[in-house]
Formats: sequence, structure tokens, C-alpha cells
Amino acid sequence: ILSPFNFTRRKTGPNDVTLKVAYCGICHTDLHMVRNEWLSSRYPLVPGHEIVGIVTEIGSKVERFAIGERVGVGCMVNSCQKCESCEMSAEQYCDGVIFTVDSKDVDGSLTCGGYSNLMVCDQKFVIKVPESLPFDAAAPLLCAGITVYSPMKYFGMTEEGKRLGVVGLGGLGHMAVQFGKVFGLHVTAISTSSHKEKEAKEVLGADEFLISKDVKQMAAASKSLHYIIDAVSADHPLPPLLNLLKVNGKFVLVGSPFKPIELPPHSVMVGRRLVAGSAIGGIKETQEMMEFCGEHNISCKIEKISTDYINTA
Repeated sequence: ILSPFNFTRRKTGPNDVTLKVAYCGICHTDLHMVRNEWLSSRYPLVPGHEIVGIVTEIGSKVERFAIGERVGVGCMVNSCQKCESCEMSAEQYCDGVIFTVDSKDVDGSLTCGGYSNLMVCDQKFVIKVPESLPFDAAAPLLCAGITVYSPMKYFGMTEEGKRLGVVGLGGLGHMAVQFGKVFGLHVTAISTSSHKEKEAKEVLGADEFLISKDVKQMAAASKSLHYIIDAVSADHPLPPLLNLLKVNGKFVLVGSPFKPIELPPHSVMVGRRLVAGSAIGGIKETQEMMEFCGEHNISCKIEKISTDYINTA
């Protein structure tokens, strides 16, 4: 249960940006951590890693940001900034990455996330939020948005005219559908039931809708997709989904089920299919994604709530 908690942020250092939090998204990761479903949570825990706010103070060495500017902080607040991952702008894979929530900070304290009224963050991990984006609906882009944008770019899921399947239409999935349409892909939304079909097609722009529990529908769609983004965080079988891929098809996992997945070798060997995983994105790529969203008017579909509704949400 989440309840009010008083704590103190560090003072604004030479390389820090301090922001007043305006909005913070509720991500499924917050649920995993609050409930200790990954068996790593340390309490007291302050969730929230999809944060946007207004700059209220900057350090003496900060030049990229100004007081009053719209900014965001995502899943990371620091890293070693010198390893191979950091040098290639993939800070999320740094062994010394400091996550925004429940991670050991440079001073030994545990980081506290965006379910709070103030954030202090190293300037290298602060993102500019375009004025063209609605401020509240831009917040989840810092996790849900970049988590699908990064693998789509890295694995080449951007070739116009190709066919993309998106499994799960939650925070990550509904962003993958929108990105796919802007990239010029033919997008099939894949869900366990039909109740999201209207929204998938009429609101998000999906071309087709496929019910993964419908054996006949799945058989008819066999070998019809070039790419699949799997954003489901609950346990589910992969072989029926892999069967939707064409030869040389790519399947990327971005959800995080608790139990290990079962992957029969035959389901990837036949068709030379690639199964890969991806986690969020680096800071440079996150800024690129944010500007891409501003240019193409892409934002998250949200329900805005007040703090006192958080446990119900």
C-alpha cells in the first residue's frame, strides 16, 4: 500500500538539474516493485520513473537547461559514464547504472522516484520535452515510448510496407502501434480478447486485429508478419506467436513476465527466426524519440488521476 512519506532530496550540485514534478506515469514496473514481484525491492520505496516537470534550479556547470524549461526524467538518473555501454550511448546496460527507483545512489542512499513533488538529477540524464507535446501525456514516453522505439530502430523494424505484430495493447503496446504506423508499417494488434479491437483500429490506427486465443485466426495468420513486438508482462506461450513470423522474422521481448519463458528450438530454427530482448533506451536515443514524437504528434493515451487515487489505480 502506498502512503505519504517525507524525505529530503540532495542539494542541487554543479551538474544537477532540479525540477518540480508536474506529472508521473504509472508503469507496470511500479507494480512489480511495490509488490516485490522481482524479489529485489527495498523499502521504504518511492516508485515512479516517467517524470515530467519544470526546472526550478540548475547547477553552476549546467548549460543545456534553463529555469522554467519543460524537462523529463526516465528510468535512469546516472551511470558510470565511462564504460563501453556508456560510451555507445546505451547507459541502460551499464553495470553501474543508477535507476530512478530503489537503486543505490552515489552517496549510498536509495533513489526515490517520481511519485514525489521534487526531483534532482544529473544533467546528462535529463530530457527536453518539446512544447508541441501535451505535458501530461508525454510523461509515459520516458519508459513506455522508448522501450518500444529503441528495439524498433535497432532491429530495423522501420522499413515502410513491412508487417508488424504488436502483442499486448497496454502502455508499451499502444505506443508500438503508433510508432509502427508513422514508420509506414502494416500493423496487426494481437490481444487475448476482442474488447480492445475498436480502440486498436479506430484510435491507434492498427490495420488488423488478431485474437491470440483463437486457434483458427492464428492459423490463418501463419507466416504473415515480418516483425513482432511482445509487450505482455504476464506469463504466456511464445510458440503460437512465433508461428506468425515469416522466414527471417524478428521477435523482440520488451515485457517482463516473472516466470522463465519456454522456447522450443524448433519454433525458431524453422524459418531462421530471431528472438531478442531489449530494455528501455539510452539517453541520446530517448531524446531522439521525444523529438520524433513532437514532430509527428505522438503521445500516450492516458487517464489522469490525483495522488489520492493512486492505490485504486
